[in-house]
Amino acid sequence: MEKIWLKSYPANVPAEIDASGMPSLKSLCEASFVEFAAKPAYLLMGHAMSYAELDRLSASFGAWLQNDLGLKKGDRIAIMLPNLLQYPVVLFGALRAGLVVVNTNPLYTAPELEHQLNDSGAVAIVILENFCHVLERVLSRTQVKHVVVTAVGDLLAFPKRTVVNFVVRTVRKQVPAWHIPASITLSKSLERGRVLALGPVDLGPHDLAFLQYTGGTTGVSKGAMLTHGNLVANVLQSRAWFRADLLAGATYFIALPLYHIFSLTGNCLLFTAVGGKGILIPNARDFPAFIAELIKYPPHFLMGVNTLFTALMNTPGFDRIDFTEMRATIGGGMAVQGAIAERWKSRTGCVLCQGWGLTETSPVATMNPIDGRDFNGSIGLPAPSTIITVRDDAGVELPIGEVGELCVSGPQVMSGYYHRPDETEKVMLPDGALRTGDIGRMDEAGFVYIEDRKKDMILVSGFNVYPNEVESVAVQHPGVLEAAAVAQQDEHSGEAVVLFIVRKDPTLTEQQLIDHCRHSLTAYKVPRHVYFRDDLPKTNVGKILRRALRDGLR
Repeated sequence: MEKIWLKSYPANVPAEIDASGMPSLKSLCEASFVEFAAKPAYLLMGHAMSYAELDRLSASFGAWLQNDLGLKKGDRIAIMLPNLLQYPVVLFGALRAGLVVVNTNPLYTAPELEHQLNDSGAVAIVILENFCHVLERVLSRTQVKHVVVTAVGDLLAFPKRTVVNFVVRTVRKQVPAWHIPASITLSKSLERGRVLALGPVDLGPHDLAFLQYTGGTTGVSKGAMLTHGNLVANVLQSRAWFRADLLAGATYFIALPLYHIFSLTGNCLLFTAVGGKGILIPNARDFPAFIAELIKYPPHFLMGVNTLFTALMNTPGFDRIDFTEMRATIGGGMAVQGAIAERWKSRTGCVLCQGWGLTETSPVATMNPIDGRDFNGSIGLPAPSTIITVRDDAGVELPIGEVGELCVSGPQVMSGYYHRPDETEKVMLPDGALRTGDIGRMDEAGFVYIEDRKKDMILVSGFNVYPNEVESVAVQHPGVLEAAAVAQQDEHSGEAVVLFIVRKDPTLTEQQLIDHCRHSLTAYKVPRHVYFRDDLPKTNVGKILRRALRDGLR
């Protein structure tokens, strides 16, 4: 097809990227560790970690994995950490050892964690002590043989390390009791790894780097197989788009969790490639603390979701932030609202640029020019080396301007879902294009617009919630006959989960059902409201019409 979007590309952005000189993420990070050795890589609570230190610590961890644990190329390691210094150390150590990383949400419930560990085949996990009580409940039913535990302050300098860990454990009481006898601390593994050699690993673009879990229309979480080539390509695509000269040495804020694909690629991997300085925000919901960091370290780049920008602007102290050196603000993960974008520009002088992608595309597929004058409501232009097509249900391409399913082709597209060829077949077209489930159109200039979602997915603060998962938990309550989960607009989270219920037990209350769901679902998946009905709208074959329920809410 004709790449009509190229005529709208910013100056100096290439139509294609060449990843032939960078075969793996191992190559990418090791090159950066050498080039930017003296520069700060990450800051947490005022403590800076240089690229040289990140090199040394990640090499120690990788060597320990290889030598003491005997892990080899292709073995799976789960990382269950918030935004701490430990995350990049463990991530790059695992990748340098040739392992496949399984990013794991620290807020997972026991059933969610058990499913992901078993589905991925993880044999090791690195976990913050705050969440060990959850792992303890499921560990014996998984293949995990090695548990590495860390505390919040472990990589901070003394005495801050001791103070932070004391406050978290004793003052705030944020570490529930746990007992995993065979566990080892990250500190001990790093100490042991210092005297070990990191062995060579032959990694190429087709080798698996991540099993990045995403939801599914069946409600079962699936592991998107992302290769080294997928991630390297997406880093190079993003670097070309945002311009290496603007990215180089930039101060950027890591508020979105690094286990989420948007933050993993857009923050961690991209800025590692250009020697950026990342300010780690462990708890982005503590907005006064976040504002204090923004005041202390004037930002050059900020990536976030619509609700994050809204909350920041509503927090006292926002007007004290120095935005004079701001180079770009990037919004993704969920739709950026026009009113928020306009307000952001008026407050900061910086246009809020929207991009779009999926876990299955590593994630960036489209981006808006960062030198645009105003928010345009589109999700942008196809990234370099990327083709976006609009297709009907049969997979036939539609003319410019017509509405259909957005499909993505490019080097960043996953190789499939792990152990789920049936699910892979549903989304991969014969020509290699990925069906995204999003309904949209492309205009004459090549800009893409989202019109609707084909899937019934609910987007809570940028996180995917799939109705079947919520419904399957709800109907386990003995008082529930039928359940339907849909999205309701919410000013704080963009969308919230609500349940429509037909009761089996007429005494069942809203709070009882919400409490029931809270036992099995991560907090953002728990229904915000429950609406009781005598019956639910259905098709002639008995399928519940979620769209009718959503329309009724509107």
